[in-house]
Amino acid sequence: MEDLSGFSMLELFRLEADTQTAVLSAAVLAIEEVEHSPTAIESMMRAAHSLKGAARIIGLDSAVRVAHAMEEVFVAAGKGLFKVGPEHADVLLAGTDFLGSIARADDALHPGGPWTDRANQLVSRLTVLLGTPSSSPLPSQPTRPGTEAQAQAPAPPHGAVQPHGAIAADGPAAPAAAAFDQFDRVVRVSADSLTRLVGLAGESLVEARQLRPFVDSLLALRTTQARLCDTIAALDERIDRGSLDDAALRDGVRHILREQATAVLAGLTRRCEEFESFASRTEDLSSRLHHEVLASRMRPLADGIRGFPRLVRDVSRSLGKQVRLEVRGEQTGVDRDILEKLEAPLSHLIRNALDHGIEQSDRREAAGKPPVGTILLDARHRAGMLQITVTDDGDGIDIGHLKSRAVTLGLVSPQVADQLSAAELLEFLFLPGFSTKSVVSEISGRGVGLDVVQSMTKAVGGSVRVATQTGRQTVFTLQLPITMSVIRALLVDIVGEPYAFPLTRIDQILSCRRDDIRTVEGRQYVDRDGVAIGLVLAAQVLDLNVSAVPVADDALSVVVISDRGKQFGMIVTAFLGERDLEVRPLDPRLGKVPDINSASLLENGDPVLIVDVDDLVRSIDGLLMGRRLTQVEFARMAEQARRRKRILVVDDSITVRELERQLLQSRGFDVDVAVDGMDGWNAIRGGQYDLVVSDVDMPRLDGIGLVSLIKADPARRDIPIVIVSYKDREEDRLRGLEAGANRYLTKTSFHDQTFLNTIIDLIGEPTD
Repeated sequence: MEDLSGFSMLELFRLEADTQTAVLSAAVLAIEEVEHSPTAIESMMRAAHSLKGAARIIGLDSAVRVAHAMEEVFVAAGKGLFKVGPEHADVLLAGTDFLGSIARADDALHPGGPWTDRANQLVSRLTVLLGTPSSSPLPSQPTRPGTEAQAQAPAPPHGAVQPHGAIAADGPAAPAAAAFDQFDRVVRVSADSLTRLVGLAGESLVEARQLRPFVDSLLALRTTQARLCDTIAALDERIDRGSLDDAALRDGVRHILREQATAVLAGLTRRCEEFESFASRTEDLSSRLHHEVLASRMRPLADGIRGFPRLVRDVSRSLGKQVRLEVRGEQTGVDRDILEKLEAPLSHLIRNALDHGIEQSDRREAAGKPPVGTILLDARHRAGMLQITVTDDGDGIDIGHLKSRAVTLGLVSPQVADQLSAAELLEFLFLPGFSTKSVVSEISGRGVGLDVVQSMTKAVGGSVRVATQTGRQTVFTLQLPITMSVIRALLVDIVGEPYAFPLTRIDQILSCRRDDIRTVEGRQYVDRDGVAIGLVLAAQVLDLNVSAVPVADDALSVVVISDRGKQFGMIVTAFLGERDLEVRPLDPRLGKVPDINSASLLENGDPVLIVDVDDLVRSIDGLLMGRRLTQVEFARMAEQARRRKRILVVDDSITVRELERQLLQSRGFDVDVAVDGMDGWNAIRGGQYDLVVSDVDMPRLDGIGLVSLIKADPARRDIPIVIVSYKDREEDRLRGLEAGANRYLTKTSFHDQTFLNTIIDLIGEPTD
């Protein structure tokens, strides 16, 4: 529920067009799937009629003509004059797209232009459905300069897929972003929610008014206490003068003091009881008010996926497949900020399911499946988090093909690929630029889809995982916080300080005995369900006082976290339980605090830091690789560095990173590693290196940006840099060399001596 008094008539029409075109799209798809649905036809008639009336009010003649023609078609369908089929649905959806596009166009109210021509074409196509000749077109009007070519541009094919709510490619102009700036400040709240908020605000006011009589009673208690103090002072004075020898006088003074003390104690007891009751009511009221405010920010998932049935219909038809979309939990509440970010990743997952997963009907029937494939979108609240799964009953992911594709792209050597598990191979799907298709189409093949999914989930503090069964199904699971302003977190104690781990980023928590810990090559591990989990002290990762870590006699408390297939166990002092924490961003003047994402306050007012799990994994990786060592170990490494040349390897792929490290170490070089460009830049600023090997596509800071930073630093500009990338196009190579790299190699160079020969050409042998 929002105040619309400040909106113009055109802006109000845009708001109504957003709602009514969503109704039209959903109803057209419904009537196409279920023949002759009276409910769907009636809703379409009402939506078209409302749009026609609204367009007439603001003088949008082209929209009036199209909406009227669509209304006539719906009326005829309602009377049973014809049944809506796919060919009819194409025309009706084209009309719906037109109404949505013209509502967003800045020049929609200008006379003439391509909107009039497109309206005439759509009216003609719509009247053909009725079997009657087209009505006379709108009077031709002078065309503005520069729009004639657009007016003559052909309409897009019916099967073409456009982003939900976008203007068609042949529209007159893209909408100005400034026109919608004020809409971002509007939050729609249901009338029921607003009523509850008003009621809670009234309760809060009543409770606040009870403080005044409570304060008055405390003032009266203070007056009584003051009289008691005066009596005691008078008694002291008379004792000093020796005037209390009379026994009756002493008994009278004692009686007076006893009465006043009893009265003060009784009054204090009553006030404490009243205050305890008030505190309990206030806490309950604040909790309900806070919950209702959060609920007011929630919107049903259905609001963010209205275009998905249309997406599935159009893409499946263009691919010649039969697919239906099933949605469960569409009324599940999702935070407004998260819902706005969900459309792109979910759209990518559905497109992948349509193109990669669901088979053609004849193949499905041959495999004993129904000819119509199913994509299931399921949303629910689970354990204080939002869980969304996208499941298709298609052919699954071919792990063998995935492995060969990773080898073909140079992301891993055949020897390393053979040692990777299915779960580790599936992680390749989320790498930037990775695709299982070798041919780029309009739908897939560019390798950006799943990278977008993972980037979005991490941006909001969530996670994504994939599971597959060959020949049966593929399931993508998104684990997200229900709201971004409040998170459910595990509170832990680390050397006397509280830290919070978001539950969405915790794999599990363990309590392991010291006897369960085994040491291999100087590193500690604990085995759980056949998986070896590396252990590190949380205090050491966070650069705290390791000597203050208490020695556990019986068991260790371990928080298991992971990222991109790497799993680590952080040993903490103790678990303090779960909490709902209000997220408070850190002061921007602090910059990016390593390993910390934000902060919050506990019930007693003490601050607590919320950790950044992605940063923690990178820090642990760097710690285990020998870059963040204690002072004694660092001195030993520095002595070795003086004897051997030192190289920094920067790559976000653990397989590529390890392969490069092993190749260089086997040749005799001293090697450090960094997990992305920003981690690499921090390492370069904190150490001395003879050469840097870097990938291009990495999170936080890509390889080109890293090269530019190194070459812009007077103290480090002479460090040789070798870029090793899977991109082998000439423009990519020139881009890397222009940034300042000394060599540009493809990852196929690992299979021969090219990589090592290039290193030796630049800096010589390891011990020169």
